[in-house]
Amino acid sequence: RSPARNPLSFRTMQTKVTLLDGSLFTCTVEKRSRGLQLFEKVCDHVNLLERDYFALCFRDADNNKNWLDPAKEMKKQVRGVPWNFSFNIKFYPPDPTQLSEDITRYFLCLQLRQDIVSGRLPCSFATHTVLGSYTVQSELGDYDPDECGSDYVSELCFAPNQTKEMEEKIMELHKTYRFSFITLNET
Repeated sequence: RSPARNPLSFRTMQTKVTLLDGSLFTCTVEKRSRGLQLFEKVCDHVNLLERDYFALCFRDADNNKNWLDPAKEMKKQVRGVPWNFSFNIKFYPPDPTQLSEDITRYFLCLQLRQDIVSGRLPCSFATHTVLGSYTVQSELGDYDPDECGSDYVSELCFAPNQTKEMEEKIMELHKTYRFSFITLNET
């Protein structure tokens, strides 16, 4: 005897969405649902309120990047490929200082970092080194000679054509940074 079939399995689809931090969000949606319904599930999952700058994209059978149209049914857009999406910034804000939510600024920084590292957003050597040094400060904190070896940044990626010279300049800049804690009582 064959196992009982779930009638909903014909009407639903398992989706996977890669978020900007590299984590995976998985959920089930109805095949006939519009792109907006998946987009809203993702935004709710990451607690994103400022949604106008973001969208979901997917790769078609020819590996071309496509933006998921929020107004159209997903099954009419995603054909012949798994329902795997990426959550990305579609429109960069004209003035990032006007963003009100920390999570929006965080996602903007993650997208910018991906675009710089991949080469989609070209930068000069000087810009790569400054941004790289900020990345090291953000990820490792203050320079500590007891914990940092001679090439402690070589494991991190800052540019598509990263060189030893670039890494040395990043370490030189990082060594000058100091994070200080300021409490509210010191005012």
